[in-house]
Amino acid sequence: MSPAETTPEPTEPTEPAVAESPDSPDAPTRRRGAFGRLLRSELGLVLGRRRNQLLLALLTSVPILLGIVLAIVSDSAYAGQGPGFIDRVGGNGLFLVVTSLFLCTPFLLPLVTSIAAGDAIAGEAGGGTLRYLLTVPVRRGTLLVAKALASMTFMLVAVTLVTAAALLAGGLLFGFGDLTLLSGQSIPLADGVLRMLGVAAYVAMSLTGLVAVGLFFSTLAEVPVGVMAATVVVAIVSTVLDSLPQLSAIHPFLLTHHWFDFAEFLRFEPSWSLLGQGLALQAAWVAVFGSLAWARFTTADITS
Repeated sequence: MSPAETTPEPTEPTEPAVAESPDSPDAPTRRRGAFGRLLRSELGLVLGRRRNQLLLALLTSVPILLGIVLAIVSDSAYAGQGPGFIDRVGGNGLFLVVTSLFLCTPFLLPLVTSIAAGDAIAGEAGGGTLRYLLTVPVRRGTLLVAKALASMTFMLVAVTLVTAAALLAGGLLFGFGDLTLLSGQSIPLADGVLRMLGVAAYVAMSLTGLVAVGLFFSTLAEVPVGVMAATVVVAIVSTVLDSLPQLSAIHPFLLTHHWFDFAEFLRFEPSWSLLGQGLALQAAWVAVFGSLAWARFTTADITS
């Protein structure tokens, strides 16, 4: 065999392996995909928990039971008592939406919201799974955002179920028709339905501040029950303080001050400035307590 036949052929120089930069064009897509998977996981955790499903079922039953009770007492001596829109339920089932949300807003909806938000971080810490969750290549801030969105989604589902159950029960028990507003004018049924959806949307947005409060408290403790209770207490104390005329100076800053402004949707010309003040107040509470939750969670030592 000749030397030429035994000499190995020269090979092409290989490029050294280079790790893909996080600033590569595909990096944002991968991050969005990872966040989407994380958010779906959190939504499945919140909505799939039996306790939460039971709470939603009980909350959904409130408008149905309320409608049955109002149908029974509509011709009794109790008819005409209470707020004006409650007395109007018998004439138009649309008012059952307002009545149900009016009764659920002071305690039941805040309770459901507090359970979801308070359990977000504290539940993981109390169960000893938080530090293992953070071993996944995900930033703490990203995890906090996913927890917040899952809690808000649960709250939105709760408000939606109350609204849907009230529409169903109201239609079956009392029927629908042109909506007579509190000011005496009548609007078509389609406009009335839109007003009811506006009421539900305003109630949901009014609870976003409480979600932020619960999320912040959840970063401070490892006992979710205590966090849930503390979050509910914030709403209750705010309501009590808002009822004291001696403290009128702080009323515009209280979490619950604008919660019942959804009654503006029952006026012929709603005060959009008043509704805007309520949304601005919730945005301020979300900004403050969301920032506190972010600062606490992203800097705390996670030991459990």
